[in-house]
Amino acid sequence: MYHRNIVDVTRFKLSLPCDVEHVSSFRFLSRIRYTKWTMSDLKQKSDSYWKEKLTLEQYKTLREKGTDIPFTGSLLRNKESGIYTCAACGTPLFASDTKFDSGSGWPSFSDVLEKGNIELKEDHTGGMNRTEVVCATCGGHLGHVFNDGPTSTGQRYCINGTALNFKSRGNT
Repeated sequence: MYHRNIVDVTRFKLSLPCDVEHVSSFRFLSRIRYTKWTMSDLKQKSDSYWKEKLTLEQYKTLREKGTDIPFTGSLLRNKESGIYTCAACGTPLFASDTKFDSGSGWPSFSDVLEKGNIELKEDHTGGMNRTEVVCATCGGHLGHVFNDGPTSTGQRYCINGTALNFKSRGNT
């Protein structure tokens, strides 16, 4: 009897469309398919997957659309050169040379690294009209973008520090 076994291997899916216990090595190897994770793969992960992968603070921010307490994030005053990535999936989001001190209490950026790495969604929660910033790969809530930035883009991406990881220039 054949059935499909799926094993997660970092950012790849290993699909085994067979009964693993009854397959010779040659037949086993001939049936393996590798596929790179697609955006929808991570967006469809269960709450239990994210609870296991993320810290409690990261889970509350990224999966439940929480907000960091202002002026508490470890990345707020980071001045190193490098790339800010999604804490849930590692997607590159912002370059350090676009970061600025907005005085808001959250890391702020004037532009994204690549437009396709984020999604913008209307957000009318809390009686406010805002634009939510979401990771395009995993669907994690990052923060909001406002049209009051001090640079030529006019944008202020106000991002929760717990939604980000930082890779210094030497480690990118």
